Amino acid sequence: MKRQIHLLTLPQMPFFCFPESVGIYRDEPDHYVFRKAGALNNFNIHYVASGKGYVEIDNQVYELGPGEAVLYLPMQIQHYYSSEDDPWDVRWVHFYGSGLQNYFIERNFHKSQLWSIRQQAAFELAHEALLREAETNRMLDLTHLSTLTYALLAVFVQQASPLSRSKLHTSGKRILELLPMMQQEAAQPFVLEEWAERLGVSTYYFCKLFRNVMEMTPMDFITRCRLQMAKQWLLERKDITIGQIAVDAGYPSVSYFNKRFMEHEGMTPSEYRRLFKV
Repeated sequence: MKRQIHLLTLPQMPFFCFPESVGIYRDEPDHYVFRKAGALNNFNIHYVASGKGYVEIDNQVYELGPGEAVLYLPMQIQHYYSSEDDPWDVRWVHFYGSGLQNYFIERNFHKSQLWSIRQQAAFELAHEALLREAETNRMLDLTHLSTLTYALLAVFVQQASPLSRSKLHTSGKRILELLPMMQQEAAQPFVLEEWAERLGVSTYYFCKLFRNVMEMTPMDFITRCRLQMAKQWLLERKDITIGQIAVDAGYPSVSYFNKRFMEHEGMTPSEYRRLFKV
């Protein structure tokens, strides 16, 4: 099954990024691509949703499975193909833009071609939104196409980490499964040992896995959840004092709540409440 849309290349591109083509190849065991160096002057990302495929880089063959991707910069040799026995479901996008080279280099994305996407659903949703817009309206809404392309790149940049074969994908998925519960229980006292026990690992390994998946510590995540709740309550619960909101969000000390809020928002809770007072 193939879904693919090829779009007109804009000679004078007014946007930061724009898609040249976007699509999905699924159950195509004969999918094979080889492009010589200099053959293609755009960027492209090929992301594996399921199945497996292979990428050849510097005469070495790398297997890509679910949640893994290859990023090609302009003019690079491209050599990739599907597994015949377990054909990949590959989601791809080719895109271009005058500022993209520096954008990726500044974020060190030129140092690796192979990547692992931590939250796969976010990438797949952003890709589907872009593909659907291209299928439905083609070039009728250039601004929307550019916006959706940037949204997909933003998810990729935020969620991608250099592919490491030592990473335990199963454990990483189990961390992701815990996140909704951690968010829901964020206002309660955070006990690291209890969360590690839920995953069946040591506290040290829990923290290591969490950092690999989320690029932050468990406590940093809890802090973000608490502050998010507090921001919402500051505007919705207008008759409740700052002190009570601090307690409800898991901060017995108002001064510490104020300090953390200031660090993240650049203003005190009182200033935030006044700023957004309706």
